[in-house]
Amino acid sequence: MGDQAESTLISSNNHQVFRVVGLSLRLAAIPLCAASLWVMATNKQANESYGKVEFSNFTGLRYMVCISAISLGYSVVSILFTCLGFVNNDWFFFISDQVVAYLMVTSGSAVAEVLYLAHEGDRKASWSEACSYYGRFCDGTKVSLAMHLAALLCFIALFLVSSYTLFSKFEAPSVSDSSKGVGE
Repeated sequence: MGDQAESTLISSNNHQVFRVVGLSLRLAAIPLCAASLWVMATNKQANESYGKVEFSNFTGLRYMVCISAISLGYSVVSILFTCLGFVNNDWFFFISDQVVAYLMVTSGSAVAEVLYLAHEGDRKASWSEACSYYGRFCDGTKVSLAMHLAALLCFIALFLVSSYTLFSKFEAPSVSDSSKGVGE
């Protein structure tokens, strides 16, 4: 077997391994996104003294619910497209996996800020902490954020896999001799 044929066989095997890893990560993200979405969307607590609080009262929490739904939908659709052969374009997955990961970072950051303010308050703005009054709500938010971050790790790994899958098809750039001037 020649070097070129052996290299092609190894490359093909690597591509199949990374395709299975990618599908596994997409499958793993589905229950994490769904659980994060469900926990946050059903998160509410009433306090006799201060009233009722629910996720829809906070823009950052609503944003995370929307991004969790988008991530869940994207995971399902990308699995279907891959398995049914509708999209066999590595550029599509490289870009879309990256976009979803970035959206998840921004929504996770928004929820982390809400949680920080709920735990610590902000004396300069005269906001008192709220988690001592709404402990169950804060705990539910933490659980949802933890699942969201676990799904984010899946999408970061997916981005790395799709990057490798895409860029492994190209030759490495040639090394130029820096001792020679331009145009020599």
